[in-house]
Amino acid sequence: MIPKKMPVKDAHIVKIAVERENHMAQLINLDQRHPLASKIQEICNGWSISDHQNYALQFCEPNNQKYVTEKNRNEIKNGSVLRLQYSPSKTASDALETLLNGNSQDKIQRLKDLRSLSLDHTFALEFIKEKGLDILIKMIEDVQQKEEEILKYSLASFVELMEHGTVSWEVPENSFVSRNIEIVRNFQKYPTNCTESALSNLENIVQASSKCILVADQIKLHDILLLLQEVNSPVMRQNAIALLNALFLKADEPRRRRIAEEISAKQYRLALIGNGLSTEMTHQLYVLQTLTLGLLEKRMRMKMNAQDQDAHEKIKELRRIAFDDYAGSLNLNDEHLRRGGGGGGSGGTGSGSINFSQYYKKLGFKCDINPTQDFMETPPGILALDCMYYFARNYTQQYAKIVHENCRADEHECPFGRTSIELVKVLCDILRIGEPPAEQSGDFQPMFFTHDSPFEEFFCICVITLNRTWKDMRATAEDFSTTFSVVREQIQRTLKCRPENLEDFRSKIALLTYQQITTLRQQERTSKEECDSTASAIVKLKEKISPHILELIKQQRLSFLVEGTRFSKYSRGTRTKDKFWYARLSPNHKVIHYGDCDEKNIPTLEELPKKLPISEIKQLLEGKECPHMKESRRKSAVNLAFSISFENTDHSTLDFVAPDESIFNYWTDGINALLCQEMTSKQKNEDFDTLLSMEIKLRLLDTEGVDISKDPPPIPTDPENYDFCFES
Repeated sequence: MIPKKMPVKDAHIVKIAVERENHMAQLINLDQRHPLASKIQEICNGWSISDHQNYALQFCEPNNQKYVTEKNRNEIKNGSVLRLQYSPSKTASDALETLLNGNSQDKIQRLKDLRSLSLDHTFALEFIKEKGLDILIKMIEDVQQKEEEILKYSLASFVELMEHGTVSWEVPENSFVSRNIEIVRNFQKYPTNCTESALSNLENIVQASSKCILVADQIKLHDILLLLQEVNSPVMRQNAIALLNALFLKADEPRRRRIAEEISAKQYRLALIGNGLSTEMTHQLYVLQTLTLGLLEKRMRMKMNAQDQDAHEKIKELRRIAFDDYAGSLNLNDEHLRRGGGGGGSGGTGSGSINFSQYYKKLGFKCDINPTQDFMETPPGILALDCMYYFARNYTQQYAKIVHENCRADEHECPFGRTSIELVKVLCDILRIGEPPAEQSGDFQPMFFTHDSPFEEFFCICVITLNRTWKDMRATAEDFSTTFSVVREQIQRTLKCRPENLEDFRSKIALLTYQQITTLRQQERTSKEECDSTASAIVKLKEKISPHILELIKQQRLSFLVEGTRFSKYSRGTRTKDKFWYARLSPNHKVIHYGDCDEKNIPTLEELPKKLPISEIKQLLEGKECPHMKESRRKSAVNLAFSISFENTDHSTLDFVAPDESIFNYWTDGINALLCQEMTSKQKNEDFDTLLSMEIKLRLLDTEGVDISKDPPPIPTDPENYDFCFES
């Protein structure tokens, strides 16, 4: 019996269900090659709907209720359930009619719906095209409006509509800006949601509108301080700090310094870091930290001017404070010169035959004849002198002790001047002073919000640590670079613990002695050490076990993809605030599930509505090759970007921006592994080397103490004859 020939499945046809309220669902075959309009007409005919042009299809999944368009129709898969709804243009027209002529309750309900509908790009374009944004602006500006719900949902809808980036922030007039300012300044009178939206609007106006001057003039730092002190809403607090950051960025140098001075006050600092820290709040505080520390850049890049009398006085004061204890041992002329009576602003030669170069040499300056030369290198420039002077004035005993302990003409002395200047340079590098804030969270350190002069205090703790480490290492001038590599590591390891305040930092770094750093380094060196043996037997052993190691790394990468990752959403190369999505690989490694998510919860596979079969992936794109990074100017985001393209040319790419380099490497390796391609990341090479080294060492444990020659031992020549035997 000849078997029946099975029909060939058409990849362009998907089987779907279409629902309509109070009607039986229709089960249809949707041909993706045919226009949507014709299929909608066919569906409408099935329900005897005559005005099919007023209807559209809509996804009805919990995390995806967008309108179906020609651009996103490829998201429809076999088994999808769609809903027949009024079209975006019809819905927008009905909404506008209600907002113009409806009663209060109808307006409130319509605005509630509008807030959700505004998330959809297709609807937003229609609503804006019908002048809906103008109506919302008038409703927000109406101070006679007594219904708080109307104001709340009007503001929320406006925020969502503007998020699409199709309307310039120059459009809102001064009256709209003033209304938002009034809401923020009188936040006690309005619902929390109103103030959250108003703060968001003002932040965007400051960043992208010429009306930023109006906001800067009318929003006082005291208003933001009061808000931060009195509200518990995390969203309102982070929006308030985001507005503060925007004002800071737009301000000129004098105003920036006034803002920094005001927020350094204790009550302001407590208000900033109180009431818990969400991811977005941490990022905003990191941005503020970067901006305030960035004010040091001017001094950091400034060479000491020979005419700078203040700087000369600071150098003199360093000498006076350090050697004041020796006043009694000096004769009158020396005493006169010690107090600066010999002229020479920089403390060079005196008016007679005596100079102070011996003291500046004891202070550890490289150029003891003219110490001003030590502050010519930038960075750290004159900032180093500021920090040294602060330490001498505020920690006089510790300063004098360090100087006196290191001016005994001992080869192990730690030159205070030279090491302090280098230390300030290291601190500026660690804190990235002068660099713009990173696009994502970055390195927020709460301790920089616990003191009026955080950087100077930070320096004081580190310079004491430096002196202690120098002693522990019994370092000499030749060990300068080595010592600073240890000190840098001490500081960086302590900062990773994210100390709550400067005292916490002081206690933590005190535990991280040179001996402890040596132990940690040895442990890490042992765990990462490469097997540098070139013996042929070891080389062959490596070749034998390398495939197993690669398979191990591949399985780890795939396991990571199965666990999934939360990504930030990006629009036109810029991160969208508080918008996240989640992607994870199915346990059978055949499908990538993805969809929107919030900041805290990890969605299950069933909660991720969108699916991407691995078989449909064409290739992996990275960096500038990604379509969503072509307009981005942020190098940090571009370096973490990757995209998946598809065999079906009608399908758009799936675009990612990893939170950090490690996750970027894991995902790109995992996708390459799924495509049966070589894993190429730097992390893969490091993991391979580490695992291979460990495996080799484990297998060679029994050969401990045995020398393994580079080449195998030679095979001995044949004996003259084989006529021999063993005799007991």
